[in-house]
Amino acid sequence: MKIVAGIDWSDEAFAAVKQLGLLYKPDEVLLVHGVDLGMFQSPLMAGVANLQGYDEFRASLIEAGRQAVERGRTVLPADIPSVTTKSEPHHAASFILDSAEASAADLIVVGTHDHSRLAEFFVGSVSHHVLLHSRIPTLIVKGNAKPVARVLLAIEGRDDAARVQSWLTAHPFRNPVALTLLSIVPSLTMVEPDIMAGYHAWAEEHTLQTERILAETARALGGPQFTVTTQVRSGDPVTAICEAAGGYDLLIAGSHSRTRVDRFLLGSVSHGIVHKAGCSVLVIR
Repeated sequence: MKIVAGIDWSDEAFAAVKQLGLLYKPDEVLLVHGVDLGMFQSPLMAGVANLQGYDEFRASLIEAGRQAVERGRTVLPADIPSVTTKSEPHHAASFILDSAEASAADLIVVGTHDHSRLAEFFVGSVSHHVLLHSRIPTLIVKGNAKPVARVLLAIEGRDDAARVQSWLTAHPFRNPVALTLLSIVPSLTMVEPDIMAGYHAWAEEHTLQTERILAETARALGGPQFTVTTQVRSGDPVTAICEAAGGYDLLIAGSHSRTRVDRFLLGSVSHGIVHKAGCSVLVIR
């Protein structure tokens, strides 16, 4: 398993690196730091701005980035066979994404400063940008690193269950966990159910089908790595999943194949979960 982790000098970044070591036993970890020089990324711009000591300024930021990734190396377990680092002048989020693609990584790990959606819309954040544009599974770490014993897996449909099951089987956790499979039957809150013909029959059939999918997935995942239970709830998917996640160490959700424009304009369940959940979130693509 190859993991790329973005790192800076924030506590959240080091917590994310430490968390990946608690959660997985990867074969390779690449710690990357993009040295964002802003408008002075180009020496030409530095000359236009008459910035004194540009070379020293650039070198000091690159050295600070190198020190950050080297410090990140110290919080990883000693049993990881390969840990490498990269620190280069680059936009932080793009550098993480490019490094993951170049190294054929299985997972990206980033910490989050937990900006509000409004702040991210106007200002952006590294974790938001990575989550929006990553083509591979992404772990968004919230808060301090901690052992993971209880995991909530949100499933939406048979295809979603198969994809997540395949990824979890191919990339096992470092330690066994208690895994709860959760699926939400959407409730039509905007219309009174009693006046909607067929709503109750649809809800009952959908619930039965969902229970079958969860039972099949639970049987497939059952074994030494997972102690599996299942739940079916109704309500708004994002709200119901985040409420159910209370007391869990990690929340896992699938991400559907929306286009980038769709995700930007409409959002997604997985994106909403990342913002609202009180624990770290692994988004599997």
